Amino acid sequence: MTHEPPLSALGTPLAAVTHTHDGSTHTHVGPHAHHGGVPAGPPPRLHLRGTVLPGGEERDLWVVDGRLSFTPVPDAETVATGVWILPGLVDAHCHIGLGHQGVVDAETAERQALTDRDAGTLLIRDAGSPADTHWIDERDDLPRIIRAGRHIARPFRYIRNYAVEVEPDAFVAEVETQARRGDGWVKIVGDWIDRDIGDLSPLWPAGVAKAAIDAAHALGARVTAHCFDERSVTELVNAGIDGIEHGTGLDDATIATMAERQVALVPTLINIETFPDIAERGEDKFPLYAAHMRALHARRFETIGKAKDAGVPIYSGTDAGGTLSHGILPDEIALLARVGGPEFALGAASWRARAWLREDALADGASADLLVLDADPRKHLEVVRHPRLIVLRGRVVGGSAG
Repeated sequence: MTHEPPLSALGTPLAAVTHTHDGSTHTHVGPHAHHGGVPAGPPPRLHLRGTVLPGGEERDLWVVDGRLSFTPVPDAETVATGVWILPGLVDAHCHIGLGHQGVVDAETAERQALTDRDAGTLLIRDAGSPADTHWIDERDDLPRIIRAGRHIARPFRYIRNYAVEVEPDAFVAEVETQARRGDGWVKIVGDWIDRDIGDLSPLWPAGVAKAAIDAAHALGARVTAHCFDERSVTELVNAGIDGIEHGTGLDDATIATMAERQVALVPTLINIETFPDIAERGEDKFPLYAAHMRALHARRFETIGKAKDAGVPIYSGTDAGGTLSHGILPDEIALLARVGGPEFALGAASWRARAWLREDALADGASADLLVLDADPRKHLEVVRHPRLIVLRGRVVGGSAG
């Protein structure tokens, strides 16, 4: 059972939309379309000329019917020249519809999505949410979302009201349920504090975890896991997992395995910055846990830097939702630049992340999802915080000139 919230808990004003997913019909609800200020009607015809990233070639781009074209389009309005054009940003670890106490109403979820969009985030991998946000798919003014279903954890071993909570004997079946609920991803909680030992420990026996990952793969879904601890990340990587979130406990051998298998890492460095505060709050009751969290934090850049140098694919994610605010992807990009430089950070948050999530970047015929910048972000990374234009599905939805 996934314990979905009743429709009445999702807030108003609402618009009902009926959809078919995996052969079954569902009714989704959400705020009325175009609340974000994007006009109805067909997208405009636009023309831009600038340096297109990542290739760095100066060229002309046209936008027609919401899609990119490299062929001149009659009657297109020139909206920018002499600029830098970046594929829309990607937050690969975000939680739309989630607040610190669990599910939020749809109006709050809408504000979350708009806040991310206004920071240039046009594609989101939602890494676990108790809310049904499929209504967002009907909104051409909101970011695209790739969902991982709902977190899966054990009872009393994760944040209250976030996860579907099951014991190991029901884990495989729940992974299959969430694989069908999501958009090709499943999110599991790999470790959390065990109050009996006073420290982090894995949630799932290694054999059970492998069976669950194999079951998800059989359904065509990839699996990713929240992992702070050393043991959980090693066991899950060895079990064949596709992605690791946070990854603060990575050792050299596990990094080598991830690089060999191209297991993705989304470090959420901005989340790891909160570890000292977490440690302080747990100090009195769980001093071993507090010391562990401080140690993981102290070596965070060394750990993620080793993964980067080894060839582990690394992508940007903020962990927004819950305790962290939305719209903070530029902060995560700045932290990733401390690991591998501006171009590495930009790729992790744009073109490389899009390829990993099987979404187009700036290709002929692709959806026109892009940022227009006044300077080269490879040299002036801070310009990502102030795009001239944010274009989503061919419409200007934000930016200083939007």
